[in-house]
Amino acid sequence: MAKRRTAKELEGITLLGSKKTVYADRYAPDALETFANKHPERDYWVTFTCPEFTSLCPVTGQPDFATITIRYIPDQRMVESKSLKLYLFSYRNHGDFHEDCVNMILNDLKACMDPKYIEVFGAFVPRGGIAIHPFANEGRPGTPYAELAEYRFRQHGIKG
Repeated sequence: MAKRRTAKELEGITLLGSKKTVYADRYAPDALETFANKHPERDYWVTFTCPEFTSLCPVTGQPDFATITIRYIPDQRMVESKSLKLYLFSYRNHGDFHEDCVNMILNDLKACMDPKYIEVFGAFVPRGGIAIHPFANEGRPGTPYAELAEYRFRQHGIKG
């Protein structure tokens, strides 16, 4: 039988289970919610894939589509998936270049949960015959996670 989380463990989680979901009409980093990691002593990967990410070109206003992949090694806090979905959805009316969107996602997730390591990859659908695939990552400075970030960054550049 599954153990139910206590109220303290769910403190700060307001969107999950809500019957009145509100979709932001503009960029909304405040939509992100976190919860306590029950296993901070262990390193493990959490991966989110959002195959329906949409933002707007800041020049033409035309929609850009991408698959956004987020991978992180949590520390004390973890991002709640429904809040992440609503946060990513908030980019639908946001105009920014692909590279900016990927870096903003990394910065916002880092700010709300302070993971040991995080990476964000955007596989944007080609427009005008060119696909753009920005990758950003960061490991906690002064730790082996900074070395992991450097290694993963170099490997990503090799794989393309």
